Amino acid sequence: MADDRKLPTRADDFSAWYNELVLRAELADYSPVRGCMVIRPPGYGIWERMQRALDDMFKETGHQNAYFPLFIPESFLRKEAQHVEGFAPETAVVTIGGGKVLDEPLVVRPTSETIIYAMFAKWVQSYRDLPILMNQWANVVRWEMRTRLFLRTLEFLWQEGHTAHATHDEAETEARQMLGIYRKFMEEWVAMPVVTGQKSDSERFAGALRTYSCEAMMQDNKALQAGTSHNLGQNFAKAFDLTFQTESGETAHAWNTSWGVSTRLIGGLVMTHGDDVGLRVPPRLAPIELVIVPIYKTDAERARVIEVAQGVRAALSGPGSGVPIRTHVDVREHLKPGAKYYDWELRGVPIRMELGPRDLDREQAVIVRRDTREKQPVPLATIGEAVRGLLTRIQGDMFAAARERREAHSVREPVTYDRFREIMEGEGAFVYAGWCGGAECEAQVKTDTKATIRVLPDPEFRSPEAPTRCLRCDQPVKSEALWARAY
Repeated sequence: MADDRKLPTRADDFSAWYNELVLRAELADYSPVRGCMVIRPPGYGIWERMQRALDDMFKETGHQNAYFPLFIPESFLRKEAQHVEGFAPETAVVTIGGGKVLDEPLVVRPTSETIIYAMFAKWVQSYRDLPILMNQWANVVRWEMRTRLFLRTLEFLWQEGHTAHATHDEAETEARQMLGIYRKFMEEWVAMPVVTGQKSDSERFAGALRTYSCEAMMQDNKALQAGTSHNLGQNFAKAFDLTFQTESGETAHAWNTSWGVSTRLIGGLVMTHGDDVGLRVPPRLAPIELVIVPIYKTDAERARVIEVAQGVRAALSGPGSGVPIRTHVDVREHLKPGAKYYDWELRGVPIRMELGPRDLDREQAVIVRRDTREKQPVPLATIGEAVRGLLTRIQGDMFAAARERREAHSVREPVTYDRFREIMEGEGAFVYAGWCGGAECEAQVKTDTKATIRVLPDPEFRSPEAPTRCLRCDQPVKSEALWARAY
């Protein structure tokens, strides 16, 4: 392989490695519009797999899909004070339409709480109309100053769930349930371990009562906020007069939740699993799970090998194949096998099958794991069973490796503030330490180290011995906090 074909290494420049990998693997490209991206078929194929899995999970829990307008009256955002304060710097506003100045400016959707709860207010009269459990797949626009493909762009794709309930406890149960669904998806599909918990007041969603988050560690030891779920309380219901008649005949405001994940998850997948060769895509999200590379020298060998390769593809992915395996045969004539290997390794296809005349004589194929690059011969007669079993092992092994790496770079023993600063200025880590609950301490840590409280961890993630003193001020703790630098 020529040096100019190699990616930058993660150790030398993680940011350059990430950007180059996203471009070279054809996940996305830069748009002519500053800060926007074009999602290319390989990247969109991963997003489609994510959509299908999550959509099934949402529907299994009673949620229905709907669609709400891209444009939101500016006055709607101003009805909820915290909300407008939080989003005003990021909004794109339309003031002219059809060549005329609009009577009221329209905000291009940064998130849809306001317009959705205005509609809920029209539809809800009685407690019998609750709960409302809705989700929409949409694009949103947030005018970011510093952008990076998938991680932070002016426009991105996401899903946003919105619900209305009769009581606080129902809304709280919903918010926690959706956090659990996100965690299940991230761990079982993305093979990306996450720490769940509640955000501090300074980090919670604008207008929310409480915000819960899934935080994942990337290979540069920074945190990625991978998904959030919010108990919105009654703030939006009061702003938009979302009321209902209770069973006792009284009038009450509904309780709302919202929750969402976005194409940022594709960036998380890249930074969790990619290596210096290229992508490593977890099988459950891979648009192609198995690529077959025919090897031949003569036309006769070519015809023979490709015929068997197409037969294997049909047996694994066609009707009657049982659980279909997404299989592709690489018949490109202008590339030698070695160049094809490089290309598919760059793209992260979980398994490569090498098939040549000698393999056919032995009634076997050679399969290669992308995650470990291990090779093994497999009889053609049992190829389906072998590939399916290997895909399952790869999915599990990728999750286990990512979790092991996170724990190896997590600090749970007590550290001084000076040592904490050294860690954050060095290779970084997830540091579990005490917090007094003071906003001043939280802000000073961010100023000193660029680290923030990612979450106040849920019980299963807390340290065996709870910290007793605040990381910065050494006062008694209010809670344990997970501190890290983040994207």
